[in-house]
Amino acid sequence: MGVPSPSPISDLYANVLQTSIKSQDLLAGKCIHAKIIKSGLHLGVFLMNSLTNFYVKTERFVDARQVFDEMPVKNVFSWNTVLSMYAKHGMIETAHRVFSDMPERDPVSWTTMILGFNRICQFGKAIQLFSSMITHRMAPTQYTITNVLASCAAHEALSIGRKIHSLAVKLGFGGCVPVANSLLNMYAKSGDVSTANIVFGRMKLKNKSTCNVMISLHMNLGQIDLALAQFEKMEERDIVSWNSMITGYNQHGHDFEALNMLSRMLRESSLQPDKFTLGSALSACSNLESLNHGKEIHTYLIKAGFNTSGAVGNALIAMYSKSGQVGVARTIVEKNKSTSLNVIAFTAILDGYLKVGDVTPAREIFNLLMDRDVVLWTAMIVGYVQNGLSNDAVEIFRAMINEGPRPNSYTLAAILSASSSLASLNHGKEIHASAIRTGEVYSVSVGNGLINVYAKAGNIDSARRVFVSVCYRRDTVSWTSMIAALAQHGLGEDAIELFDKMLAIGIKPDHITYVSVLSACANIGLVERGQKYYGMMVNVHRIEPIPSHYVCMIDLFGRAGLLEEARKFIEDMPVDPDIAAWASLLLSCKVYKNLELAELAAERLLALDPGNSGAYSTLANMYSACGRWEKAARIRKTMKERGVKKEQGSSWVQIKGTVHVFGANDSLHPQKDEIYKLIAKIWREIKEMGFIPDTDTVLHDLEEEVKEQILRHHSEKLAITFGLLSTPEGTTLRIMKNLRVCNDCHLAIKYISKLVGREIIVRDSTRFHHFRDGLCSCREFW
Repeated sequence: MGVPSPSPISDLYANVLQTSIKSQDLLAGKCIHAKIIKSGLHLGVFLMNSLTNFYVKTERFVDARQVFDEMPVKNVFSWNTVLSMYAKHGMIETAHRVFSDMPERDPVSWTTMILGFNRICQFGKAIQLFSSMITHRMAPTQYTITNVLASCAAHEALSIGRKIHSLAVKLGFGGCVPVANSLLNMYAKSGDVSTANIVFGRMKLKNKSTCNVMISLHMNLGQIDLALAQFEKMEERDIVSWNSMITGYNQHGHDFEALNMLSRMLRESSLQPDKFTLGSALSACSNLESLNHGKEIHTYLIKAGFNTSGAVGNALIAMYSKSGQVGVARTIVEKNKSTSLNVIAFTAILDGYLKVGDVTPAREIFNLLMDRDVVLWTAMIVGYVQNGLSNDAVEIFRAMINEGPRPNSYTLAAILSASSSLASLNHGKEIHASAIRTGEVYSVSVGNGLINVYAKAGNIDSARRVFVSVCYRRDTVSWTSMIAALAQHGLGEDAIELFDKMLAIGIKPDHITYVSVLSACANIGLVERGQKYYGMMVNVHRIEPIPSHYVCMIDLFGRAGLLEEARKFIEDMPVDPDIAAWASLLLSCKVYKNLELAELAAERLLALDPGNSGAYSTLANMYSACGRWEKAARIRKTMKERGVKKEQGSSWVQIKGTVHVFGANDSLHPQKDEIYKLIAKIWREIKEMGFIPDTDTVLHDLEEEVKEQILRHHSEKLAITFGLLSTPEGTTLRIMKNLRVCNDCHLAIKYISKLVGREIIVRDSTRFHHFRDGLCSCREFW
């Protein structure tokens, strides 16, 4: 039986199938299918192609494939119909199998596959397929060229795009407007602005798309005047033209102009804003904190029936949050809780609650969200860190590890910031392990965070090891972090050596680097070296000194006992000394017992900060030490009258994840009896070793034995004793203290470290002290 040729009835059935496609009438199409089979017309390729196309266009893909598979005869159109079905709907692997099985391919086949790869953003594969098409000597069509140029634009494959440009000219497509537009777009998105301008200048025919590409190009380059000039030349504009201007203005901070352009669009054209128009306009309202304009757009959204989820909803939420209406923003979130927020909207809500000091509602919204990506988790962690809620940041990070996406370098850097403020070695190690597992350990930001965490937790050796793993990147922050860490730990020579090496290999220091190296010089008394670096900062690296640099220099002179030099430096400063400057001088006066200069420093300090308890206490103690009891009493009376309370000293130690805090003469700890019994024993033993309590530091008229008891029960001694009770022999103890360690404790801890054979690391308010075998890293210069 031969294959029937097309007949009037076949044409009729084909026309009905086309009508059914337009009306999406599946039942009518199936009826025609049945009639085709009954009429014996199913052997004809023309009608079966029409039937396959009907099922494809009505998205009955299984039926389409069945008709195709049952066709006794197939031509290239048959294959292309099924190929297009898979490629256009993202089923690229199946499409590729069909493409491979095709007995014959035409330019449509190749173009369909290129378009399919573009749809799923596999632009590199689209370009490779085009190259294979040329190798197979298949001539591309105009449509092929425009699609592969789109691939080059998205992939920023400029060199390949230039070759395709040459091919297009050879094939005679150079004057074709769609191809020229695609070339223009490719050059613009690949960053070749000069060639884009040449292509535009040579185009004899231009349409709206041509002008839109140029507007977008100018806006991306910040050439707002050129974009506006191109826009004004257009005789006819579409929504893309208006959106390019509105979005461009918004992205470059010209938010008033963005809103004015929207207003002009509504006045001068019959076009209706789309989601891109409204999203950019709402972003402009957010930046301007213009609640009234934002409400007008919201009203328009409601009247026009826009869905307030997705991009428009996020822009609406951000607008209300930034305009101080965070409650309204939250209502919108709860109304559309099935749709995830983007990071801009969520961060806006987070900032809105942080402004009023309440991060809890933001966490509630975070918990409502169904699809939380790594950026949203990171934003929540950063919100906690910025609000000083480091423990909450650690808690949510652990939840992220257990149930959320894998943290990236930004997440780890944020949580490391929280851990460094907690000075928790265990947290630091936990995050370090996570960074190793995720492969983020070699990220500069993570490396810098780890250096800070280990340094602030007292583990300088681990900080060094991390630095060694990242220092090859020659990042200024990494080197500065390590220099600061060494200076804090009393390793001034090492800090200076590292700074000199940094200069030698050409890494440029910044103002923070100089704060760190000047602090290192001050900590070990290298006055001349510090002066040299200060001069280098100003004269060589042209860094304008900031208050921190001035304080470092005052500290440099003061710690070395050069109090007059410190005073002269203050007098010669080009800016008024701040609280830190006078506080530094006052502390040096206390160490070197210069009462006259201390009185001046305290007076100036209290003029700037009347509630500074440290200034009152230091001056009162100096009067007491000199036997000027009346003046000391007067100072303390003034403190009482003014409601100034002296900051109470406290020390803490972390044991098995729990922080134990001690005050002087602490009687609240559940193991107080054991602690007091052991400290009494240690006190006797170190006195036998030669320790002499510094009872002069107890500025009260008391018996020596009572003075000794007061000294014996200082907070750092109690914390150390508890640490000895709670940890195995030989392990390092890490103690934190909120105030400067006193002379008696410093001396006693040196003896204790030798007695128990352990390293004891104490971080006070100014630095780290590493006590080992009766010696301290500070060398008595603190």
